[in-house]
Amino acid sequence: MAEFEISSHDPDQDMINVIRFLSSLLQRIAETNDVYPCHETQKITIFNGQTRPTISIQCYLERIFKYANCSPSCFIVAYIYLDRFTQKQPLLPMNSFNVHRLLIASFLVSVKFMDDIYYNNAYYAKVGGISTAEMNLLEVDFLFGLGFQLNVSTSTFHTYCSYIQREMLIESPPLIQAPSTAINHGRTEKLHCCVNEDGSTHQQQLTV
Repeated sequence: MAEFEISSHDPDQDMINVIRFLSSLLQRIAETNDVYPCHETQKITIFNGQTRPTISIQCYLERIFKYANCSPSCFIVAYIYLDRFTQKQPLLPMNSFNVHRLLIASFLVSVKFMDDIYYNNAYYAKVGGISTAEMNLLEVDFLFGLGFQLNVSTSTFHTYCSYIQREMLIESPPLIQAPSTAINHGRTEKLHCCVNEDGSTHQQQLTV
């Protein structure tokens, strides 16, 4: 699979920009779902913490980037996995109580799927600030939540890369408003890019 590239002169800065974009997007999703949960009955799983982590999503991703020593593609694939997970688990919307655990789980799975050489679960548990036992459970639950659908086609990968590259060029937040006919109960619904199993794209509500 091709590597994710924005410019050839400074790959590290490219990844910093990608991390900033993804953290901004995920933070907006989490904050939206904190205020406007999309389901009255939501699953309480191992991904849910009792309190909000004190570390920001951006700092968390920067920490992963600093210590993981993985290929840049892993960050894109981890985002793809998160997208798939939210589609398959509508009763587990991403919020401030679970986004960090979902991130470290998606990243661990993406590294194992994408890279030939990677650290063990104990190492990534330390990076993520959790115990090895919890890291193991998160990995298993995330895999089952995905239905073990880990393959990412080249076309799907490039679709997500193109989406991220395009949105990073926009100065405004990488979100668009839903059609005015949508029932929003007094709030503005937000959408983002998703890819169907057949590779076609669509817009999906963030509160999934």
